[in-house]
Amino acid sequence: MTLQQSSDLAADHNAHIASAIAKFFRRIIPMLAVMLIVNQIDRANIGFVKAELQADAGISAAAFGFGAGLFFIGYALFEVPSNVMLKKLGARIWLTRIMITWGIVVVMTGFVSTPLHFYVLRFLLGVAEAGFFPGVLFYFRQWVPNAWRGRATAMVLSATASAFLFSGPLTGAILMLHDVNGLAGWKWVMFLEGGGSIIIGLLAAFVLVSKPQDAKWLNAAEQQALKQQLALEEAARDVQAKEYGRWGLLRDRNLLFYCLIFFTMTMTGYTLVFWLPQIIQRIQGYNSFEIGLLTAIPWLCAIVALFVLGKTTDRYRDKLDKGLGIAMLIAACGTFMATLGSPWFGFFAMIVACIGSKVSAAFFWPMPQSELPASIAAPGIALINSIGNLGGFFAPTVFGYLELHTGSTTGGLYALTSVSVITGVGLLLRRKPVPPAFGHKERNHVRHTSH
Repeated sequence: MTLQQSSDLAADHNAHIASAIAKFFRRIIPMLAVMLIVNQIDRANIGFVKAELQADAGISAAAFGFGAGLFFIGYALFEVPSNVMLKKLGARIWLTRIMITWGIVVVMTGFVSTPLHFYVLRFLLGVAEAGFFPGVLFYFRQWVPNAWRGRATAMVLSATASAFLFSGPLTGAILMLHDVNGLAGWKWVMFLEGGGSIIIGLLAAFVLVSKPQDAKWLNAAEQQALKQQLALEEAARDVQAKEYGRWGLLRDRNLLFYCLIFFTMTMTGYTLVFWLPQIIQRIQGYNSFEIGLLTAIPWLCAIVALFVLGKTTDRYRDKLDKGLGIAMLIAACGTFMATLGSPWFGFFAMIVACIGSKVSAAFFWPMPQSELPASIAAPGIALINSIGNLGGFFAPTVFGYLELHTGSTTGGLYALTSVSVITGVGLLLRRKPVPPAFGHKERNHVRHTSH
């Protein structure tokens, strides 16, 4: 669709799009949210069963750490191929395939009896899960126009943050089944949580719809309006694709820029997950259950911030990089403040850091979703997520090294603060090309759905 054709859209074009997106949000987003929550629970459960698994399978601390890290290697290697397949086969088939296969691997982990079994299954879990989160983002490219993509992204990011509220209590409750039917508690965790993933994956196959034209719950006018708007935006993004070609674009410096930024963001996110329980455990007078409730508070605050800022990212799409820079500076302030004062002051600082970290993701992901040409959107988003997730392997390693040699976590937090400050300031000073000239139409969409 050309720019000239865009002026010939029906007068009720915006109303049909608003109606179609409202239905998508009601029917599809809840299922994606559940899938992402289960994904995070299955990824994190290995930390809760560490002691029992090590004792039963004879896995040393070093072997456990190496095996846990193998997840990220498998994840990184197969991220891009997975999203290429998603584009080819469609979201309904590929996202449900990912969920069912990772559930099978989690169930198989319940049979681990040697370090080698552990290594192989952790690597396979990364392979099975590769492409899931970027696949969800690419799914939005096929359904959600730019004017609503910030809200959709904020909703799924809220789901990943919500997983931290459920994972501890759920896994802890399952561990209490220890010796039921002669099975260790950690085996019950793998069997039940992995089995749950398989069941939800099968249910998702009946809920997800790959493209608007396949949705029976949209009327013909809604399908046509949504198809026209998405085609219009795709044509604008692909103007530059004619100049560089598919693989040339994968070497484009803007894509590398996104990879670097997300790597920095992931370092902050995983370090918070790693360090937050430690600072809360310094607070005296609370039992383990109460400590668990305190741990949930920073993530609850982050979820509230994501919902509040969801529409903001849509209204000010031309300033997303500035918003991202400010959010990263907020996260940096939180990590720096955590090195000062009492445990309660550190707890407040972690709330600030968690808000900054999660809000950063809400500002970040609409940028590559909106700006990458359609020809490389699937592999490009996957590459960003793949390289960025290596920050989850790098940050705890460096953090632990500094703690080992300095005797405290302060050095690691200072290093993390410095990286976030440099990245945030760089984003505030960044100059970027003017985006495609659809801003007035998209603002009309936002106004139409904001009341």
